[in-house]
Formats: sequence, C-alpha cells, structure tokens
Amino acid sequence: MSDTLTQSKVDIQDVLDVLGVKKENSGAAVGNHWFATRGEKIESYSPVDGSLIATVTAGTTSEYEACITKAQEAFKTWRMVPAPERGEIVRQFGEELRKVKEPLGKLVSYEMGKSYQEGLGEVQEMIDICDFAVGLSRQLNGSTLHSERPKHRMYDQYHPLGIVGIISAFNFPVAVWAWNTALAWICGDVCIWKPSEKAPLCGVACQNIFNKVIKANNLPDGICSLIIGDAEIGKKMANDTRVPLISATGSTRMGKSVAENVAKRLGKSLLELGGNNAIIITPTADLNMVVPGAVFGAVGTAGQRCTSTRRLIIHDSIYDKVKDAIVKAYGQLKIGNPLDESNHVGPLIDKDAVAMYLDALKRVKEEGGNILVEGGVLEGEGYESGCFVKPAIAEAKNSYAIVQHETFAPILYLMKYSGSVTEAIEIQNNVPQGLSSAIMTNNMREQEEFLAHCGSDCGIANVNIGTSGAEIGGAFGGEKETGGGRESGSDAWKVYMRRQTNTINWGADLPLAQGIKFEL
Repeated sequence: MSDTLTQSKVDIQDVLDVLGVKKENSGAAVGNHWFATRGEKIESYSPVDGSLIATVTAGTTSEYEACITKAQEAFKTWRMVPAPERGEIVRQFGEELRKVKEPLGKLVSYEMGKSYQEGLGEVQEMIDICDFAVGLSRQLNGSTLHSERPKHRMYDQYHPLGIVGIISAFNFPVAVWAWNTALAWICGDVCIWKPSEKAPLCGVACQNIFNKVIKANNLPDGICSLIIGDAEIGKKMANDTRVPLISATGSTRMGKSVAENVAKRLGKSLLELGGNNAIIITPTADLNMVVPGAVFGAVGTAGQRCTSTRRLIIHDSIYDKVKDAIVKAYGQLKIGNPLDESNHVGPLIDKDAVAMYLDALKRVKEEGGNILVEGGVLEGEGYESGCFVKPAIAEAKNSYAIVQHETFAPILYLMKYSGSVTEAIEIQNNVPQGLSSAIMTNNMREQEEFLAHCGSDCGIANVNIGTSGAEIGGAFGGEKETGGGRESGSDAWKVYMRRQTNTINWGADLPLAQGIKFEL
C-alpha cells in the first residue's frame, strides 16, 4: 500500500504539470486572464493520503464583478455566432479532453477520492456530452404552428438566455460542469462556474483546458469564467439579476436557498439535489444481476453519488437469500488508494464526511436497526488521511428518520415487503427525495407497473440495472426534494434558452384572433 501511495504522489505532480495546475493558483479567471485574487487561501488536501496537493486563492466580489462584466460583453458576440459554429468550438473542447483524459481522470481520483476507473469515466462523460452537443447544435429546432387567421403563419423558436451560472458539487467535480457548459455554449450562452471548494484544482484544470480552445479560435475570454470561493459567492450569483439561469448541484438544503433567492427575482433555476435511491428486488429477480448492481450502487464513489443506492426493498420470500449474497459480496470489497485499480472503494471526501457517516450509523442503531456489516474508520498504513471507512449494511425500516435522510456515505439499508410490487413501490416513494430508482424483476407486469404513472415517482426509473450510472443521452434529474431539474440529454437543452412565439401576417388584411371585430 505505501509503495502505491508514494508512486501516486510522483504521478500527481506530473498530472498537475500537464494540466497547468501550479502549487499556488488563482481562484478566478475570465478565459485566459487569471486574476491576482486576494481572497482566502483554500488548501486542497487529498483524501487518499492526506497530502497537500496545491492551494487556490479564492476569488472575491471584485473578481466576480469582473467576470460578470466580461461575460456580458462576450455574450453579445457569442450569441451571433451560428449554432453549428458554436458546436465546432465544443467539438474542439471534446478533442482537448481526449488528449488529457488520463491525467484529468487521475486528478479527479486523487483530489476527490473516487476510483481511477470512475475518474476516467467522469472525463468520458465530458467527452460524450461534447459529442452530443455538437450534433445538437444543428437541431435547436422549434415548431411550425397553424394559425386560426387566414394568411398568417405561426412558429416558435429558441434564443440564448445570456449568462448561465453553474454551482457544482465535489462528488462530480468536472462532469456536471461539462453537462451544463457544453449545452449552454451551443445554445449561445456564456458561463460562469463556481466549483466546489472541496475540489478546486479540478476547476482550475478545466479552465486551462478550455482556454486552449479560446486561444486557438481567438474567442472572447468571457465565454468561460471561473470563480472559486465560499458560499457567499454562490449567494451573490443566485441573487444576481444579470444571471438569468442558475444551475446548482448539491444538497437539498443548499438547493432550497438557491431556489428561494432566484425565485425572488423571477429568474430560472435548474436544481440537482439529494437522492435516496432504492432498488426493489422481486421474487423473479436474477441474483447474478442484483448483487453487482446493488453493491456498485452502494459503494461506488464511497456512496457519494447522488444516485448511490441507499435502500434495498426485498420481497420476504427471497429476503434471506439476497441478504446473504450481498453480505458475502461486501466481504470481498477492497478498500484503499483509489489510484490502485485493484481497490473497489476509496475514501470519503474529508473528515466532516466521516463524522456524518459515523453519526448515521449511531442513529440507525438508536432507532432499532440491526447492523449486518459493521462500519468504522480504517486506520494504519495506507489509511493515514483518516477518510477511509468501511461500507456498512443495516436492516432498517423505511420510517426511520435516518433512512428518510440522505447520508452521503456507503451505508446500505435492507428492508422487506411481503405483498405485491405495489407495496414495494409505495415504500420506495415514501421518502422526500425522488432522483433515481430501480426494480429487479423478470415479471413484465411488475416492470410496467413500476414504470407507469402510478409507479416510481423518481426522475429516473430503471429495470434490471442499478440506480447509479446514467448515460448522457437521457435527461438526468429528479422530483420532490431533488429539485425538478433536468440536465444532459433528451431536450434538457431547452432550459438554457428562452422560448419565443412568432406570428407573421403575409396578407393585406388585419383579422384579429378569436373573431374579434375592431373597426375604425
């Protein structure tokens, strides 16, 4: 373990050099112009080994105002560029990402703590959304409508909004930004990004990567801006009437604050908030699919995905069989340095996350839960950061307060249902969140009930796959306390644009709608 960690430190310095990340970095940029920021110094420690990777000096109100001014100027130019040409710029960004997929994936893994394979997967998501956006740049279509008035034609079309403010979370420190920016850019918008203070170096790296495209094409710097700072910067963005759309990813608590502030000024918000995701396991489920789907969903990214599997709702006729299989699989998990590809589980993001994990385990015991796989913090060689924990399993009731709450950690709750799949769906839906859901069944009627309007109330509903791991082609998002936002594929692009209905009279008369007569 120690040899692997030592090697990872050497590799990370090479990674920082490739991505243009210095030991001390500015936390604010407009394109290629990096400000001499004077905010607080943010130190980025790796949860892998506790090492200080590099520092970022946070941006302040002054830099924020400069970003806004430059973005407003750039928008006037960028919105006039034909959409397919904007798509070409996004295509070039995708090509730059392909060149640095491995180093950027390694930085994601080392700074955030997810496995290297997941880090690579996150960068691949960025590449995929660029490819998607390139094709979409020739398909930003409206509709032709039939008018009730003679010699009139109606249609609707979509126009750029302006500045899109992006507030992202630590668990996907690069992909969620790309989901938003790739679509916003082809729609003609410009972007200001506030990444998580828990993974600031990933933000610096992404800015550097897109800056190569800006420079190569002589584009206005304000197309892409970065402002790393505390919650006050996010609040300022949410309250800013110059930013018509705020896309925010994070906790439900944070999202409610953003939604309230944006709503007060009648702006638009796109919210991707908490999840409390369940897999229903029916009597006909194939255990060969249940076990890997449930285990990856529960322990992938150390349970720090918004789509992580939190609950297994198992029919009582197969409960013991499923329980034994899941517990056995947990016994095979390898926990350690995520850059070592033989490990399944890396660390939590920081010690605050560890404290929340321990508190959740304490609370489930207090509420009467039965711990099947003990949790705890790992110590000793290779675990010096204090951020490595054991994935835990507990038998619990859906009504427990802690089960109703999203704990961003690898804790899986097992519970029974005894009747039809209708009962299981009611249990699944009976939480405040509504992001991702899944059912494991080979019964077509159960499948269709789960997918019907009376079934899962989540934004994502899967059959015979887990809750985690969405493709960019589909719209991503959830209902209830998840916020109602949709990002990525399908027609999610429409939120980045304003809709306009047009009516053209090509006749010589002026008839009024609804047959109204007005004569002079």
